[in-house]
Amino acid sequence: MRCEEELLPMNEQPIGVFDSGVGGLTVLKQLALCLPYERLIYLGDTARLPYGTKSRETVLKYSMRNASFLLEKGVKCLVVACNTASSLALEEMKERFAMPVIGVIHPGAKKAAAASRTRKVGVIGTLATVRSRAYETAIECYGADIEVTSVSCPLFVALAEEGWVDDEVTYRVAERYLRPVQGKGIDVLVLGCTHYPLLKPVLSEVMGKEVALVDSAEAAANEVAVSLRAEGLAAAAEGAAAGGAPTICLTDRSLHFLELGEKILERPLGEVEYVDLG
Repeated sequence: MRCEEELLPMNEQPIGVFDSGVGGLTVLKQLALCLPYERLIYLGDTARLPYGTKSRETVLKYSMRNASFLLEKGVKCLVVACNTASSLALEEMKERFAMPVIGVIHPGAKKAAAASRTRKVGVIGTLATVRSRAYETAIECYGADIEVTSVSCPLFVALAEEGWVDDEVTYRVAERYLRPVQGKGIDVLVLGCTHYPLLKPVLSEVMGKEVALVDSAEAAANEVAVSLRAEGLAAAAEGAAAGGAPTICLTDRSLHFLELGEKILERPLGEVEYVDLG
Protein backbone atom coordinates (compact mmCIF):
# COMPACT_ATOMS: atom_id res chain seq x y z
CA MET A 1 0.00 0.00 0.00
CA ARG A 2 1.31 3.46 -0.82
CA CYS A 3 1.83 5.88 2.04
CA GLU A 4 -0.47 8.85 2.64
CA GLU A 5 2.00 11.36 1.17
CA GLU A 6 2.17 9.47 -2.16
CA LEU A 7 -1.62 9.58 -2.48
CA LEU A 8 -1.76 13.36 -2.17
CA PRO A 9 -1.72 15.71 -5.17
CA MET A 10 1.76 17.17 -5.65
CA ASN A 11 0.79 20.63 -4.39
CA GLU A 12 -0.58 19.13 -1.14
CA GLN A 13 2.58 17.20 -0.35
CA PRO A 14 4.64 18.55 2.56
CA ILE A 15 7.68 20.81 2.65
CA GLY A 16 10.70 19.11 4.23
CA VAL A 17 13.05 21.10 6.48
CA PHE A 18 16.23 19.89 8.15
CA ASP A 19 18.86 21.23 10.52
CA SER A 20 21.44 19.78 12.87
CA GLY A 21 19.34 20.64 15.92
CA VAL A 22 16.91 23.15 17.36
CA GLY A 23 18.09 26.25 15.47
CA GLY A 24 16.26 25.38 12.27
CA LEU A 25 12.96 25.78 14.10
CA THR A 26 13.43 29.53 13.59
CA VAL A 27 13.08 28.82 9.87
CA LEU A 28 10.19 26.41 10.43
CA LYS A 29 8.33 29.09 12.41
CA GLN A 30 8.67 31.60 9.58
CA LEU A 31 7.55 29.01 7.04
CA ALA A 32 4.42 28.33 9.11
CA LEU A 33 3.68 32.07 9.29
CA CYS A 34 4.41 32.75 5.61
CA LEU A 35 2.75 29.59 4.26
CA PRO A 36 -0.08 28.71 6.66
CA TYR A 37 -1.71 26.21 4.28
CA GLU A 38 1.44 24.14 3.76
CA ARG A 39 2.19 20.88 5.55
CA LEU A 40 5.64 20.93 7.17
CA ILE A 41 7.99 18.14 8.24
CA TYR A 42 11.07 19.03 10.30
CA LEU A 43 14.09 16.80 10.86
CA GLY A 44 16.53 17.76 13.59
CA ASP A 45 19.72 15.69 13.44
CA THR A 46 20.27 15.91 17.19
CA ALA A 47 22.35 12.70 17.24
CA ARG A 48 25.09 14.26 15.13
CA LEU A 49 25.17 17.95 15.95
CA PRO A 50 27.05 20.19 15.68
CA TYR A 51 27.72 20.21 11.92
CA GLY A 52 29.90 23.30 12.02
CA THR A 53 33.05 21.54 13.25
CA LYS A 54 32.87 18.64 10.78
CA SER A 55 34.45 18.14 7.36
CA ARG A 56 32.70 18.90 4.10
CA GLU A 57 32.52 15.18 3.30
CA THR A 58 30.80 14.43 6.61
CA VAL A 59 28.35 17.33 6.31
CA LEU A 60 27.52 16.26 2.76
CA LYS A 61 26.93 12.66 3.89
CA TYR A 62 24.67 13.74 6.75
CA SER A 63 22.78 16.17 4.51
CA MET A 64 22.11 13.50 1.89
CA ARG A 65 20.80 11.11 4.54
CA ASN A 66 18.55 13.82 5.92
CA ALA A 67 17.25 14.62 2.45
CA SER A 68 16.64 10.94 1.65
CA PHE A 69 14.60 10.56 4.83
CA LEU A 70 12.45 13.56 3.94
CA LEU A 71 12.02 12.35 0.37
CA GLU A 72 10.68 9.10 1.75
CA LYS A 73 8.06 11.23 3.51
CA GLY A 74 6.93 12.49 0.11
CA VAL A 75 8.11 16.10 0.34
CA LYS A 76 7.76 18.43 -2.65
CA CYS A 77 10.49 20.86 -1.58
CA LEU A 78 13.61 20.71 0.59
CA VAL A 79 14.62 23.57 2.87
CA VAL A 80 18.17 23.32 4.18
CA ALA A 81 17.76 25.29 7.40
CA CYS A 82 21.39 24.75 8.40
CA ASN A 83 23.96 27.33 7.31
CA THR A 84 26.80 24.81 7.39
CA ALA A 85 24.89 22.37 5.17
CA SER A 86 23.81 25.26 2.93
CA SER A 87 27.43 26.33 2.47
CA LEU A 88 28.90 22.85 1.92
CA ALA A 89 26.16 20.63 0.46
CA LEU A 90 23.46 22.78 -1.15
CA GLU A 91 24.77 22.84 -4.71
CA GLU A 92 25.23 19.08 -4.86
CA MET A 93 21.75 18.57 -3.43
CA LYS A 94 20.28 20.86 -6.08
CA GLU A 95 21.95 18.79 -8.78
CA ARG A 96 20.79 15.48 -7.31
CA PHE A 97 17.15 16.17 -6.45
CA ALA A 98 14.46 17.07 -8.98
CA MET A 99 12.59 19.49 -6.74
CA PRO A 100 13.18 22.95 -5.28
CA VAL A 101 16.08 22.85 -2.80
CA ILE A 102 16.45 26.11 -0.91
CA GLY A 103 19.16 27.10 1.55
CA VAL A 104 19.46 29.99 3.98
CA ILE A 105 22.66 31.72 2.88
CA HIS A 106 21.58 33.61 -0.26
CA PRO A 107 18.34 34.91 1.30
CA GLY A 108 20.28 36.18 4.31
CA ALA A 109 23.03 37.68 2.15
CA LYS A 110 20.50 39.53 0.00
CA LYS A 111 18.76 40.93 3.07
CA ALA A 112 22.08 42.07 4.59
CA ALA A 113 23.25 43.77 1.40
CA ALA A 114 19.98 45.69 1.12
CA ALA A 115 20.11 46.77 4.77
CA SER A 116 23.71 48.03 4.93
CA ARG A 117 24.29 51.75 4.47
CA THR A 118 27.98 51.79 5.45
CA ARG A 119 28.63 48.92 2.99
CA LYS A 120 30.42 47.09 5.79
CA VAL A 121 28.85 43.84 6.97
CA GLY A 122 29.86 41.40 9.67
CA VAL A 123 29.13 37.67 9.47
CA ILE A 124 29.27 35.20 12.35
CA GLY A 125 28.93 31.48 11.73
CA THR A 126 30.29 28.04 12.43
CA LEU A 127 33.90 27.25 11.58
CA ALA A 128 32.84 25.31 8.46
CA THR A 129 30.57 28.10 7.19
CA VAL A 130 33.20 30.80 7.71
CA ARG A 131 35.95 28.73 6.08
CA SER A 132 33.73 28.10 3.06
CA ARG A 133 33.44 31.88 2.44
CA ALA A 134 29.89 31.17 1.28
CA TYR A 135 28.55 34.42 2.74
CA GLU A 136 31.29 36.55 1.18
CA THR A 137 30.50 35.01 -2.21
CA ALA A 138 26.75 35.43 -1.77
CA ILE A 139 26.94 39.01 -0.46
CA GLU A 140 29.16 39.96 -3.42
CA CYS A 141 26.30 38.89 -5.72
CA TYR A 142 24.12 41.62 -4.21
CA GLY A 143 26.75 44.27 -3.53
CA ALA A 144 30.26 44.01 -4.97
CA ASP A 145 31.31 47.09 -2.97
CA ILE A 146 30.50 45.57 0.41
CA GLU A 147 33.36 44.80 2.80
CA VAL A 148 32.70 41.62 4.79
CA THR A 149 34.32 40.64 8.08
CA SER A 150 33.62 37.04 9.13
CA VAL A 151 34.20 35.38 12.50
CA SER A 152 33.55 31.79 13.56
CA CYS A 153 31.67 31.34 16.85
CA PRO A 154 31.43 27.57 17.40
CA LEU A 155 30.44 27.69 21.08
CA PHE A 156 27.23 29.57 20.27
CA VAL A 157 25.59 26.37 18.99
CA ALA A 158 26.20 24.54 22.27
CA LEU A 159 25.02 27.52 24.31
CA ALA A 160 21.82 27.75 22.27
CA GLU A 161 21.18 24.01 22.53
CA GLU A 162 21.68 24.26 26.32
CA GLY A 163 19.10 27.02 26.47
CA TRP A 164 21.60 29.59 27.76
CA VAL A 165 20.07 32.24 25.54
CA ASP A 166 20.37 35.17 27.98
CA ASP A 167 23.12 34.16 30.37
CA GLU A 168 26.21 35.86 31.78
CA VAL A 169 28.44 33.08 30.40
CA THR A 170 26.96 33.58 26.93
CA TYR A 171 27.50 37.33 27.26
CA ARG A 172 31.21 36.87 28.07
CA VAL A 173 31.69 34.41 25.20
CA ALA A 174 29.95 36.83 22.82
CA GLU A 175 32.16 39.71 23.94
CA ARG A 176 35.26 37.70 23.09
CA TYR A 177 33.97 36.32 19.77
CA LEU A 178 32.68 39.67 18.49
CA ARG A 179 35.82 41.73 19.12
CA PRO A 180 37.08 41.29 15.52
CA VAL A 181 33.92 42.85 14.06
CA GLN A 182 33.63 45.68 16.56
CA GLY A 183 35.24 48.90 15.43
CA LYS A 184 35.06 47.83 11.77
CA GLY A 185 32.24 50.26 10.98
CA ILE A 186 29.70 47.54 10.26
CA ASP A 187 26.04 48.41 10.49
CA VAL A 188 24.75 44.88 9.81
CA LEU A 189 25.70 41.61 11.49
CA VAL A 190 24.56 38.45 9.74
CA LEU A 191 23.68 35.61 12.10
CA GLY A 192 25.12 32.92 9.87
CA CYS A 193 23.79 29.94 11.81
CA THR A 194 20.15 29.19 12.56
CA HIS A 195 21.03 28.65 16.22
CA TYR A 196 22.33 32.19 16.60
CA PRO A 197 18.96 34.04 16.51
CA LEU A 198 18.21 32.32 19.81
CA LEU A 199 21.01 34.43 21.32
CA LYS A 200 19.73 37.76 19.94
CA PRO A 201 19.31 39.48 23.33
CA VAL A 202 22.99 38.94 24.15
CA LEU A 203 24.28 39.66 20.63
CA SER A 204 22.26 42.86 20.39
CA GLU A 205 23.57 44.11 23.73
CA VAL A 206 27.18 43.37 22.81
CA MET A 207 27.00 44.95 19.32
CA GLY A 208 24.84 47.93 20.25
CA LYS A 209 21.67 49.42 18.77
CA GLU A 210 23.44 50.89 15.75
CA VAL A 211 24.12 47.40 14.34
CA ALA A 212 21.18 45.54 12.80
CA LEU A 213 21.09 41.78 13.33
CA VAL A 214 20.05 39.85 10.24
CA ASP A 215 18.94 36.23 10.28
CA SER A 216 17.78 34.48 7.17
CA ALA A 217 14.67 32.71 8.47
CA GLU A 218 12.09 35.18 7.17
CA ALA A 219 13.96 35.76 3.90
CA ALA A 220 14.30 32.01 3.31
CA ALA A 221 10.57 31.47 3.95
CA ASN A 222 9.73 34.16 1.40
CA GLU A 223 12.01 32.51 -1.15
CA VAL A 224 10.28 29.17 -0.58
CA ALA A 225 6.90 30.84 -1.17
CA VAL A 226 8.10 32.38 -4.44
CA SER A 227 9.64 29.09 -5.62
CA LEU A 228 6.50 27.05 -4.88
CA ARG A 229 4.30 29.49 -6.76
CA ALA A 230 6.69 29.54 -9.72
CA GLU A 231 6.73 25.73 -9.87
CA GLY A 232 2.97 25.40 -9.41
CA LEU A 233 3.51 23.57 -6.12
CA ALA A 234 1.81 25.95 -3.68
CA ALA A 235 -0.91 24.36 -1.55
CA ALA A 236 -4.47 25.53 -2.03
CA ALA A 237 -6.15 27.13 0.97
CA GLU A 238 -9.02 24.68 0.71
CA GLY A 239 -6.77 21.61 0.37
CA ALA A 240 -7.95 18.74 2.54
CA ALA A 241 -4.46 18.01 3.85
CA ALA A 242 -3.20 21.60 4.08
CA GLY A 243 -1.81 23.28 7.18
CA GLY A 244 -1.88 21.86 10.67
CA ALA A 245 0.89 21.43 13.22
CA PRO A 246 4.34 20.61 11.82
CA THR A 247 5.59 17.04 12.09
CA ILE A 248 8.79 16.95 14.17
CA CYS A 249 11.38 14.19 13.76
CA LEU A 250 14.63 13.88 15.73
CA THR A 251 17.56 11.49 15.45
CA ASP A 252 18.15 11.49 19.22
CA ARG A 253 16.15 12.35 22.31
CA SER A 254 16.88 15.85 23.55
CA LEU A 255 15.14 17.51 26.49
CA HIS A 256 16.73 20.84 25.52
CA PHE A 257 15.21 20.56 22.04
CA LEU A 258 11.73 19.97 23.44
CA GLU A 259 11.96 22.85 25.89
CA LEU A 260 13.46 25.35 23.47
CA GLY A 261 11.33 24.15 20.57
CA GLU A 262 8.10 25.09 22.29
CA LYS A 263 9.50 28.53 23.10
CA ILE A 264 10.61 29.12 19.51
CA LEU A 265 7.40 27.91 17.87
CA GLU A 266 5.21 29.35 20.65
CA ARG A 267 3.11 26.22 20.62
CA PRO A 268 3.32 22.66 21.95
CA LEU A 269 5.43 20.39 19.78
CA GLY A 270 3.01 17.50 20.12
CA GLU A 271 4.22 13.98 19.46
CA VAL A 272 7.86 13.78 18.31
CA GLU A 273 9.04 10.93 16.08
CA TYR A 274 12.51 9.55 16.81
CA VAL A 275 14.27 8.09 13.78
CA ASP A 276 17.52 6.20 13.16
CA LEU A 277 19.30 7.38 10.01
CA GLY A 278 22.20 4.96 10.46
